[in-house]
Amino acid sequence: MKMGSLFTPLLLPLFCLCLTLISPTHSTDCSSLKLSGGKKQYSNCTHLPTLNATLHFTYNATNSSLSIAFSAPPAKSGGWIAWAVNPTATGMAGSQALLAFKNNGSMVVKTYNISSYSSIVEGKLSFDVWDLEAEAGSDGKMVLYGSLKVEESAEKLNQVWQVGPGIADGHPMKHEFDKANLGSVGELQLVEKLTPSSPSPSPQIANANSGYGLRVTQLNVGFWILGLIYFIVFM
Repeated sequence: MKMGSLFTPLLLPLFCLCLTLISPTHSTDCSSLKLSGGKKQYSNCTHLPTLNATLHFTYNATNSSLSIAFSAPPAKSGGWIAWAVNPTATGMAGSQALLAFKNNGSMVVKTYNISSYSSIVEGKLSFDVWDLEAEAGSDGKMVLYGSLKVEESAEKLNQVWQVGPGIADGHPMKHEFDKANLGSVGELQLVEKLTPSSPSPSPQIANANSGYGLRVTQLNVGFWILGLIYFIVFM
């Protein structure tokens, strides 16, 4: 058997493995979470765990404000979506909600102080809000935009999100009480905490150093494999 016949089947898988190791890795970002309008940019985004919802947000520590874009499909055509902050608890009761729905063909956003599960009252919230607007996307989702004032030095918020079936006499109809609806609560982390044992370099330097070390390690492994290939084929 000729050496060339051994070279091709042996070289190809090892060469592909070498290229895989040498290629740099790419971290995930917000590129896969597109807002229907795409007219605003946010620093962070996350898939919320229920109701097919996403949240884009930017926290500004200098003026203690939070800008959000909440996206979800309403429970039914003509339904509503809502995103809320609960300043005192982790559930729906006590939450301060932004609720979006279509009214006479136009999307509107209203504020609701939800003092209990049986009382949903439209009115002013316990914190300032501004730049409220909403839009309906061609994908069946609605997007709710807004900015709100948060407590100074806040590191996290209790958030609640929900979708409902419709509007009756100008009031939102009750949402379902399925598992997904009851589980639509969680924490929104505004500031990432560093572990006590870790130094506090700037994020840019830390990311650059870690990426460089990874590339060097990958290159070393790649060259080792190429050397092994040379030894097997030509020795």
